[in-house]
Amino acid sequence: MTEAATSAAPALSEKARIALGGRNLVFVGLMGAGKSVIGRLVAQSLSIPFIDTDAEIERVSRMTIAELFAAYGEAEFRALETRVIERLLRGGPRVISTGGGAFINENTRRQIKLGGVSVWLKADLDVLWERVSKRDHRPLLKTENPKQTLENLMKQRYPIYAEADLIVQSENVRKDVMANQVLSAVAGMAGRSSEGELQ
Repeated sequence: MTEAATSAAPALSEKARIALGGRNLVFVGLMGAGKSVIGRLVAQSLSIPFIDTDAEIERVSRMTIAELFAAYGEAEFRALETRVIERLLRGGPRVISTGGGAFINENTRRQIKLGGVSVWLKADLDVLWERVSKRDHRPLLKTENPKQTLENLMKQRYPIYAEADLIVQSENVRKDVMANQVLSAVAGMAGRSSEGELQ
């Protein structure tokens, strides 16, 4: 590996950090898109904290996401999710990975737009299904035809995810490659307003 190649990653991280400024970088997208895994790598590259909102919700409620859905229903879970995200957005900069339904909530979406830069990890159905079908902890997929449910969620949510500030295609490539694609997208914001007005 050449000296130029080895210095490329730190240079990209620095450009992305400058472009982000004091804002939060908020990952949105469907389950299985890679928000937590890629978000954690991006946070490491930017040398800022990483927080997964589902993990934070489980920490503060002392219940799993599945238990919260079962006990209180989706509406109550979304209300808790919104409160947690609003609190997390007050600090920064940090990388925040949100649950699949978070950005769909209009109030949460508004808070994210005010308090950070949103990046949608957009994935095709087959990519998502390959990832989520390996685990059975997704409350929304506990149906007779979970793949069809996933496709229905895509149809409902993708037009709203498209409102994100940045869109990066989530593919079956190495995780560090995906992380660098996100960093490149963030670095590309350089020259835009650092106060959250992305043109």
